Amino acid sequence: MTDEQRRPLLQIIVASTRPGRVGEPLARWFGDYARAYEAFDVEVVDLADVALPMFAEPEHPRFARYTLDSTKAFSATIARADAFAIVFPEYNHSYNAALKNALDHLNQEWARKPVALISYGGVAAGARAAEALIPVLVGLQMVVAGTVPIPFAGQRVSGEGDARAFDPAPETEAGAKAALDGLASWLEILGLRGSR
Repeated sequence: MTDEQRRPLLQIIVASTRPGRVGEPLARWFGDYARAYEAFDVEVVDLADVALPMFAEPEHPRFARYTLDSTKAFSATIARADAFAIVFPEYNHSYNAALKNALDHLNQEWARKPVALISYGGVAAGARAAEALIPVLVGLQMVVAGTVPIPFAGQRVSGEGDARAFDPAPETEAGAKAALDGLASWLEILGLRGSR
């Protein structure tokens, strides 16, 4: 497959690392939805599997002179993506520490790439977490292409273990489509094949 034939790679980042987290079935649902959209190749990156230590590189990440194997592997993973969808919870009116740590580990690998925010929580649907996250993403030169706030997401998850599934409300599906439209549009603006 040539570069012209290759579809952009959308990485879906599962930000929560807690056992039993709602983020896993949400990421599976969004991944399936993105595959059906047919404009992207899709890869899920689970921060629980990545298992980054707290940021401990001796140099600023903008230099990309990494010393830790975990950072080098994470850099290679994130660098191959063309766009992102971050699935993240709201903790104490903000986003979670594992996500901040992952973002802080890298710099150029995030830069100039569009991102969709899939936030979840209680009645606020993770909106305060998204509001706190956006300035960090702007600082990394990322473009927020859409948001999908999901209220009471846990109430829409059923099943056990890996069979847990998320059943979205119609408004959530509409938000997911709008977010994918936004990602595709930005990829087209950036010169990648993101339009269908």
